[in-house]
Amino acid sequence: MRNPPPASADVALEPVRAQLLRAARAEADALSAAADAEVRAVLAEADGRAAAILDEARRMGEADAAAARDAARARARRTARARELAARRECWEELRRRVVAGVEDLRHADSYPALRARLAARVRAALGPEAEVAETPRGGVTGRTADRRLDCGLTALALRALERIDGEAEELWAP
Repeated sequence: MRNPPPASADVALEPVRAQLLRAARAEADALSAAADAEVRAVLAEADGRAAAILDEARRMGEADAAAARDAARARARRTARARELAARRECWEELRRRVVAGVEDLRHADSYPALRARLAARVRAALGPEAEVAETPRGGVTGRTADRRLDCGLTALALRALERIDGEAEELWAP
């Protein structure tokens, strides 16, 4: 059974999330600009090929030329779209990797013991005082009772936060 993440974890992680989102947005902008340049180059190359095909096709007939040009542009659009989607996927995977790494680095912060204590208190508040609380290998805690489990590990919290901002994150690299 999944339990919602504790509200205080969201509040505690908000500065980290904001900084990670700023860094991700900057990197996504750079990746998006590079993808846009690559798209323009692909379209320019396709337009060049289409023009050459058009010259040949003019001699053979206007109908053939139009069909060839349309086919070349469609291929260029598909290629450009595939590259854009691949760049977006790469951006998302890099954002995810950086968010998880950044959150897991909290284990080394001076404030980590207090954060761990707040997470343990949240687990007990959600599952009850009888909950067995254990630290996760990558930071944070998990809680367990006979019939319920709550994962407040830093990695799990980061991934849940990313799931919640999925639509917002797409805006980072949208044109």
